[in-house]
Amino acid sequence: MKTKPVYLPICLFAGLLSAAAAQEPSDSVWAVNVGGPAFTGIDGTEYAPETSVEGGELRLLATVKGSQDAFLYNTLREGDVRIDHGVPNGTYDVTLHFAEPDEIGGGGRVFDTLIEERVVIDDLDVMASRDGKIHSALTVTVPGVVVSDGSMTVRFDAHAGEPLLSALTIKRPMPRGPQWRLVWADEFDGDTLDLESWSYDLWPARKVNDEDQAYTDRARNLTVKDGLLVIEAHREDYDDAKYTSARIHTAGKRDFLYGRFEIRAKLPLGMGTWPAIWMLPSDPFRYATSCDAGADWQGSSNCDAWPNSGEIDIMEHVGYEMGHVHGTVHNEAYYWLKWEQRKGRVLLDDADEAFHVYALEWTAERIDIYVDDTHYFSYINENDGWRSWPYDHPFHLILNQAVGGMWGRAGGGIDDSVFPQRMVVDYVRVYER
Repeated sequence: MKTKPVYLPICLFAGLLSAAAAQEPSDSVWAVNVGGPAFTGIDGTEYAPETSVEGGELRLLATVKGSQDAFLYNTLREGDVRIDHGVPNGTYDVTLHFAEPDEIGGGGRVFDTLIEERVVIDDLDVMASRDGKIHSALTVTVPGVVVSDGSMTVRFDAHAGEPLLSALTIKRPMPRGPQWRLVWADEFDGDTLDLESWSYDLWPARKVNDEDQAYTDRARNLTVKDGLLVIEAHREDYDDAKYTSARIHTAGKRDFLYGRFEIRAKLPLGMGTWPAIWMLPSDPFRYATSCDAGADWQGSSNCDAWPNSGEIDIMEHVGYEMGHVHGTVHNEAYYWLKWEQRKGRVLLDDADEAFHVYALEWTAERIDIYVDDTHYFSYINENDGWRSWPYDHPFHLILNQAVGGMWGRAGGGIDDSVFPQRMVVDYVRVYER
């Protein structure tokens, strides 16, 4: 049995340009900078100047937060915006880029997005979707858009205020390439958790993120059976908490530096659920400046191990916004307290009913996050130090289902009637190039 930590370096790239070219994550068909000139995104996407765009009034936005491509949001169109662009018949992933330009309250601008005359985003409030902040970039990816008439049509229906759009990209799905080689996996084929790969966190409620559950190692909260790992959250009084669940991690047992990570999972549903598949640094003090090794850093307001040493969220989902799956990176330069977190979201209508593969590709130059074959978020190494790129040392995997907490309760609290709720994991697989 393997008991030593696993470190997976990738060394085949000589420089940033060759790395970016070799790792282009998706096959871009067309992208447009609405209201603006041609533009090359930091991830290499080529945005055309405004073409195939009709209607709306041109708006300018000088200050943009939350994106490595702020220029893309400096222009937008507001009003009766419509895009008709010729593409070959087929299936595409469409990413829409928004930013709220006005001092506006919640509910002041709400609209539906229609692609091929199908509502794909309903009741979108751009500001609310960026945690109530204006001037913050929001990207929403709609997978599986089928074109059968040689042209893709995008338009909007307003419920309050006027719709707006900053940019749009159309991409083909991108399956995993043959360059990736499997180096470790847990298929959960046994009848107990593999404790040579995983450890439990045993925590009380409020330990981190003001979460409402206690984490336990009981079979009631975590089982391995029939090839599946099940993390089950319950409404019950336990250890001064009103809910229980489980959280496991691979720290010190399976630590990884770069690679492709695939986790096939089915998510819980209901108000108050907050499942996550993510990574934290195995040496959290690598870039800490206010605390030393050994400090109880998770949930601490006196230790800056987080966010300084980094976090990568492969999948997060909050039950008050069913079907909106988030991928995010956190670091000292860009995180929520500065309203600069770098993140993307993808829409899945059946996240609680069907298994999906949540995937991360992480190299020395970039981070790309996927669901199935849909690439929806990139974060590029800016080569300006650890504050924006602490992702140069080993991280470990974490699987958990939180209940409530700051984000889980944000949509209106916890619905006790939905419990118990399960996050079910079919496998965890790790690849290297």
